[in-house]
Amino acid sequence: MLKRLLAHPLTRGLAIDDPDTTALRRQIIRSKPFLKKIYDQWYAMLERSLPHGDGAVLELGSGAGYFDEYVPGLITSDLMPCPNIRLVADGQALPLADASLRAVVMVDVLHHIPQPRRFFAEAARCVRPGGVVAMIEPWVSAWSRVIYRHLHHEPFEPDSAEWEFATSGPLSGANGAMPWIIFERDRKQFEREFPEWRVRSVLPFMPLRYLLSGGVSMRSLQPGWSHGAWRCVEGALSPLRRSLAMFAHVVVERV
Repeated sequence: MLKRLLAHPLTRGLAIDDPDTTALRRQIIRSKPFLKKIYDQWYAMLERSLPHGDGAVLELGSGAGYFDEYVPGLITSDLMPCPNIRLVADGQALPLADASLRAVVMVDVLHHIPQPRRFFAEAARCVRPGGVVAMIEPWVSAWSRVIYRHLHHEPFEPDSAEWEFATSGPLSGANGAMPWIIFERDRKQFEREFPEWRVRSVLPFMPLRYLLSGGVSMRSLQPGWSHGAWRCVEGALSPLRRSLAMFAHVVVERV
């Protein structure tokens, strides 16, 4: 009932795998000042993660975003044909040359990839040594377990024994806990299986602001002008980030 009451009027009842829904979400992000400030912060974090030098930057799942305003020449891509993307591509089978990229970036994408091992193998092929995969993804904490299980529409299974999951569509299939499973619970396994990748940093953060923004599916619970104050509140809570974080900024480097 609460989710129905808070649902954003533009996307209420729309199929999540419909490209038109992705286009509407791009409109929603730009129309919600509080949420847009969050995306601006995420994009700034990802931009700072990028190495200098040769090679293009590929973004997976670009359809609803605007990271191309931060990185000139960005190769925007999505699984579905969407406005404002340059490439229709599956992260599990990238149509790009070996060592042609200096980075792959993504926001809320890894946990939608049904076979993440295939993605990391493909990224290792396409990213040059010294390049990175940088991402903002959902994270598992005592707090986020409650929120993602009861207020979010996507599957969230931190106890899954497998990295893979079944999918019925590009966005409807997911495990929101997958980034945490790979880079926290099973990090040693990731490092054994993918010695070509070095985990450079994992920063859990943002316990409150995304929830208060309503994200792309719900109405905002706070006006845009209050964003700075809430960011200060989260700063004060940073010593508790491992217990409270809803997201993490993860960077892995190609060795």
